Amino acid sequence: MKTVYFLAGVSLTILLAGCATIRGSGDVDQGRQALLEGHYQRALRLFQDAEQIDPTYVYGTELRGGVSSYLGRTQYLTGNYTQARQILEKALSQHKSDNVARLYLGLTLYRLGDQKAGLANIQRGMQGIYNWLQYINTNFRFDFGKDWDENGTIRGGIKSDLAMISSGKINGPQLVADGERLGIGIEQEENDFRIQDLRS
Repeated sequence: MKTVYFLAGVSLTILLAGCATIRGSGDVDQGRQALLEGHYQRALRLFQDAEQIDPTYVYGTELRGGVSSYLGRTQYLTGNYTQARQILEKALSQHKSDNVARLYLGLTLYRLGDQKAGLANIQRGMQGIYNWLQYINTNFRFDFGKDWDENGTIRGGIKSDLAMISSGKINGPQLVADGERLGIGIEQEENDFRIQDLRS
């Protein structure tokens, strides 16, 4: 009888864990869609739910982002800069190569008044995204790389912003607006790639 209870308990645990993983990934996917549609409050709730279910969940294969990264970005976009900072720092401690989280951390710090650290993180995030796009476009140009930033618009914008930062003549409002546009733009680029990939 103990064996039956044990097996039932193990089966239930596996079933619940599987359901939680599916729900968590579903929340992230729905949150991404809400984010891209500009429904930031809805996205925030979905990412908060996903983080409670599985705080280590990572979305994507090409442009990977943990649930904390998405939650932090959305906190930023809803104006919760103090919370965004904490969550984005957590996201970067989990995934140091998350350049989109690094970009948003820079934007957050800049808005919180720490312009030096903000600029450093914006620059690192933008450079990382640029390098990643170059890598994808160069090494996979005959495969899926050809579909990422086809016209070079994203990379062109990044180069312009990096030149501004390097010159020391910072137009803060322009840089922040460009960074926000880049953050959403790179996410939209991945979304477009996924849709195109599904159609193939």
